[in-house]
Amino acid sequence: METSGRTSTVGRRIVILDQLNRNGQVGVTELSQSLGVSEVTIRNDLTQLEKKGMLLRARGGALQIKPNYAGADYPLSDKQKKHLPEKRSIGVRAAGLIEEGNTIILDSGSTTFEIARNLGNFSDLTVITNALNVATYLAENKNISVIVPGGTLRNNSMSLVGILAEKGIRNYYCDKLFLGVDGFDCDYGVSTPNLEESHLNQIMIEISKEVIVVADSSKFQKRGFALITPIEKIDTVVTDSGIPSSVKSKLDSLGIKVLIA
Repeated sequence: METSGRTSTVGRRIVILDQLNRNGQVGVTELSQSLGVSEVTIRNDLTQLEKKGMLLRARGGALQIKPNYAGADYPLSDKQKKHLPEKRSIGVRAAGLIEEGNTIILDSGSTTFEIARNLGNFSDLTVITNALNVATYLAENKNISVIVPGGTLRNNSMSLVGILAEKGIRNYYCDKLFLGVDGFDCDYGVSTPNLEESHLNQIMIEISKEVIVVADSSKFQKRGFALITPIEKIDTVVTDSGIPSSVKSKLDSLGIKVLIA
């Protein structure tokens, strides 16, 4: 993969992790040449990624520890096709946690969209969302007040992010946040491949009375590049029956409610 030496640190490390995920190993020299940066820079990248538990340093490069990287920033259209039955069940169960008169946040993502599909019976509901597909879908329901913060459009996720989105969302306080994630690791926390998404998610958590993570079981024991929050800040997890027993036991021990759809 050829790319410019001006590649950002974040972008460079995502490329490294993607190559590691595909090949099982990466070499310092090859990465230096393909990314257009010095071998010293690549070694520093590998060191920092090792500290996050995402790889194992080896002579001349690095090795994949286990297939627990949450992957690249795939388009929403691709994500919507994966684990769809589980996501639809999660959407139904999560919607059951909402009460009339609530103000909720629906984060961007394929699972949170399934929640939106189950809000048709509400007569008094306010939904704050940075997801354009969610906002467009809910616009057909006159009983739901939809608030969309400003921001810059991310084509992959069809979501609004950036400084304007962050400033806009700070103006509100909500009852429940429904947060979609790409990675859920009990030691690392919940995560996403995109830094801008993670920053906005952190603000969503700050302004929410209750934090509800919606994630199918394929997301567990995986780590994305950008940390959103440690699991201790989560109140409830809605998932499917494929959740590993060790993960459920850990969540139970922390007092985090686990709902199986």
